[in-house]
Amino acid sequence: MACAQNIDRNSKQIDCIPLHILEDCIIILHLKFGLRNLLKMEEAFRKYECLLFDMDDTLYPLSSGISEACRKNIQEYMQHHLNIEESEVPEMCYELYKKYGTTMAGLKALGYEFDDDEVHAYVHGRLPYDLLKPDPVLRNLLLSMSQKKIIFTNADRAHVTQVFRRLQLEDCFDGVICFETLNPPVPAEFMESENEEQLNGENSTFKNRILCKPSIQAFESAIRAANINPKKTIFFDDSIRNIGSAKAVGLHTVLVGRSTLVPGADHALNSIHNIREALPEIWENEEDYLENMIQSSVIETVVQA
Repeated sequence: MACAQNIDRNSKQIDCIPLHILEDCIIILHLKFGLRNLLKMEEAFRKYECLLFDMDDTLYPLSSGISEACRKNIQEYMQHHLNIEESEVPEMCYELYKKYGTTMAGLKALGYEFDDDEVHAYVHGRLPYDLLKPDPVLRNLLLSMSQKKIIFTNADRAHVTQVFRRLQLEDCFDGVICFETLNPPVPAEFMESENEEQLNGENSTFKNRILCKPSIQAFESAIRAANINPKKTIFFDDSIRNIGSAKAVGLHTVLVGRSTLVPGADHALNSIHNIREALPEIWENEEDYLENMIQSSVIETVVQA
């Protein structure tokens, strides 16, 4: 009768395993653990269950020119629609971005009134998206990852759709957390309320606040919305501040766009294309798990035989 040869428990090298032995292994695994428990064990073994990606200047490089065009558009909006002096706009735009995460969030906090959709249409709707080209390398990398993949961006959903289409990544992600996710429309009962304090009071969370990265609350909201375990999630972003906040809520972190580590970053990549070289465990964990389970069962089957 054919039998397995060269079984080494220490090195786990198994050669020449007959087909019927491998079949027996699968039966043993099912009988011993049950299919549902096997799936739970695999999930527990995997180091990462979710990959959380920023989008702008992360999935594509800063050198694309999109961010510069976006900055120009927001400054034009500030000047022409909010009547802010042209000489004050550049510094104000930068300072609000630094303090609040986005210039739009800063303007809202200062009490400027505007329609969020109108700003997005002006700032993002006029971007030169033709600067973005299809990225088959990134597409293949993303599709080869078995983990759940989610976008976490401060931008609006329409902008996400445009970027996905230009990069040809429409089917590469399992979900999107964006401006609309973190800032849903104000409930009608608040908008129609005659109690002005509900909308204009110092503690208002509706009218004068935009929730966005790098605020800790934004990250906590994203974690809840995506229903993910931060201890088993990697977060990719080009912003040092966002990386710091991500680390503060327990996420594994990867800084994209530079090769040197900064406080809060577990890894640093010059380009998103370098993921496989920097984080091979994204691809190895599942294979290692299955190999170890099968090898263990092969040994048990042969010993029993």
